[in-house]
Amino acid sequence: MTDDRAALRRELRERRRAIPAAARIAAAEAVAGRLQAFAGMPEHGYVAGYWAMDGEIALHAWQLRLPTGVIYCLPVLGDDGRLRFAPWRPGDPLVTNRYGIPEPDISPSSLLEADALALAVLPLVGFDLSGNRLGMGAGWYDRSFAFRRECAAPPWLVGAAFAAQRVDALSAAVWDVPLDAVCSETETFLFTPGA
Repeated sequence: MTDDRAALRRELRERRRAIPAAARIAAAEAVAGRLQAFAGMPEHGYVAGYWAMDGEIALHAWQLRLPTGVIYCLPVLGDDGRLRFAPWRPGDPLVTNRYGIPEPDISPSSLLEADALALAVLPLVGFDLSGNRLGMGAGWYDRSFAFRRECAAPPWLVGAAFAAQRVDALSAAVWDVPLDAVCSETETFLFTPGA
């Protein structure tokens, strides 16, 4: 594994963006099915996804199949460097954050803390079979779910990825929060904490 995370990010983002549109659509459908079958998928409560950008695998197919008792949320950037989560349905108002990503346009008092979620599906640039996740590098998810380094799920932390985003190994920093699973278009990878 290269120690140059910036170069690895560039390479994996290019690989992700090169996936043809038809393959993206098929992958989103396959990932939706894998997320629905995931053992930690709740029948009620809050789940979080993300607004797909930069070639990330889309979650719309999964969102539309959620059980009626499950409320879908999108992340909102906090001034303290952590994410909060806002319930969102297609058609609800959005605003653009500092990275150009749409966020629900709701009052800060209506936002949920990360520990209120039953499950969070995280975007990623790369992953390995130890549950390590390479994100965009700003640390938003690691800060927001830092409490998961000390306690078990919930919330379950599941990466959504194309199989092409898998790498042999990623070095983990002390602040990295490992994933419980990754769902790709080809399989679901389950990870054992501390393995």
